Amino acid sequence: MINSFRGDYFFLSNFYSHRVRFEDIFYPSSEHAFQAAKTLDQDERRTFAKGVTAADAKHMGRAVKLRPDWEKVKLVVMETILREKFQDPVLKSMLLATGSEELVEGNTWGDRYWGKVGDDGHNHLGKILMKIRAELQPK
Repeated sequence: MINSFRGDYFFLSNFYSHRVRFEDIFYPSSEHAFQAAKTLDQDERRTFAKGVTAADAKHMGRAVKLRPDWEKVKLVVMETILREKFQDPVLKSMLLATGSEELVEGNTWGDRYWGKVGDDGHNHLGKILMKIRAELQPK
């Protein structure tokens, strides 16, 4: 089991710096893209793409006016963004190199939706990564 997206596995984290395109805007990381997707305002989305850290983007995402369908679409949005991220041949290879390990976004900040705290949580981020990894396996 890989239960921390730090160190050798930091590339699995949404905070990992890697340019991602989402709905015709390029963002510095998947975190930036995900937080921007919370709003439908294109000008506001562009602010996430300019000179802010992933931590700043996460903080900014708490202040946007949420799109009305956010709770219905956020898992699909995350999967779309991560599919884009792992189209990169180097990152794809790194993801595939995790083999059949269970991927768990273990954290200490209490996120039981995207990850787990101890043994408690839904681990949606890890599940999406494992789904993409399975689909990327050579046939």
